[in-house]
Amino acid sequence: MQKKIKKTKVVIVVGPTASGKSDLAVSIAKKFKGEIISADSRQVYRGMDIGTGKITKGEMKGIKHHLLDVADPRKRFNAEEYRILARKAIDKIISRGKLPIICGGTGFYIEALLNESLLSDVPPNLKLRKKLSKKSPAQLLLILKKLDPKRAATIEKSDSERNNQRRIIRAIEVAYKGSPWIKIVQGRTLYKPSRTRVALVQTKGSPCINRYDTIYIGIKPDRDELRKRILVRLLRRLRHGMIDEGRRLHGKGLSWHRMDELGLEYRYLAKYLQEKMTGEEMIERLNTEIWHYARRQMTWFKRNKKIKWFGPADKKKIAERVGDFLEK
Repeated sequence: MQKKIKKTKVVIVVGPTASGKSDLAVSIAKKFKGEIISADSRQVYRGMDIGTGKITKGEMKGIKHHLLDVADPRKRFNAEEYRILARKAIDKIISRGKLPIICGGTGFYIEALLNESLLSDVPPNLKLRKKLSKKSPAQLLLILKKLDPKRAATIEKSDSERNNQRRIIRAIEVAYKGSPWIKIVQGRTLYKPSRTRVALVQTKGSPCINRYDTIYIGIKPDRDELRKRILVRLLRRLRHGMIDEGRRLHGKGLSWHRMDELGLEYRYLAKYLQEKMTGEEMIERLNTEIWHYARRQMTWFKRNKKIKWFGPADKKKIAERVGDFLEK
C-alpha cells in the first residue's frame, strides 16, 4: 500500500475589510509560533501604507510578516507573481519550524496560492495581446463575457480587477487558449466555439486541488458593527496622513490614472487631489464604496464552505479550533 504524503499545515484567516483579520492572525501566530503571509492585492505595493491599512511594526508585535512592500505601485502585480512569492515564503517559514498563516481579503490570491489548477499554463499569445491592448477594460470585459461569463463575473466584482487591462487580456487569452483563428475586427470579436475552450471551462468548475493541509478561519462582525468599523478606520486613516500619502505617491511618479486603477482609497484620493471632488464628498463616497467592497468580499468567501465563521470576540474558540487542527 502506498504511503500517504503528509501535507504542510497552513492556517488561513479571511474576512471582509476592517473585520480585524490582522489582529487575529497576529494572536494566532503568537500562540502557535507562526509567521504571517499577507494576501492583499494592494498591500504588496511599496509606499501604499495608510490607504491600504497596512499593518504597522507595532501592530505586528514581533511577528514576521511576508509579501508586504514587494512591488512597485507603478507596475501591475498579478496572482501568478503572488503565488510564486507566497509559496517561497511558506517553504522558508516551514524550514524555520514555524506555522504559515495566510491572512487577507483578496480571495483570488488565496485560491491561486492553494489551487493547483486555478492559474492556466496557456502560453502567451503576443499577437493577440497587441490587438487587445488597444481596447479599454470595459470593452475587454464584454469580450470575456462571451467566452467565459463566470470569469468575467468574478473580475467585475473586484475594483482593482475590473480596471486591470492586463488581467482581463490574460483571461481572454486563456479562454481562447491561444487559438490562431482569433480575429478582432473593427471593434467586433469574431470567434468560433471550440472543444478546447469547453474543456477548459469544465476544468475551472472542478474541485480545488490543494497542495497544503488547510484550515480556514473567517472573522465577521455583524453588519452594523462592520459599518461602524469601516467609518472609524477611514477617519483614522485620514487623521494619520492618508491624503499626504496620496500626494507623495503621485509626486514619486504614480499617475492619476494608475491611482484610479488601484481603486478605493487611491481612486478617490486622486479625484480629491485633482480638485474633482471636495473632502466631504471623498469621505462620503469612500465610506460607501468600502462598505460595498466588504459585501463583495463576503459574497466571494461564502462560496467556500470550508470557512468556519467567528465573531471578533471568539478568540478562545478560534484558538481551540486551530489547536485541534495542528494536533491531527
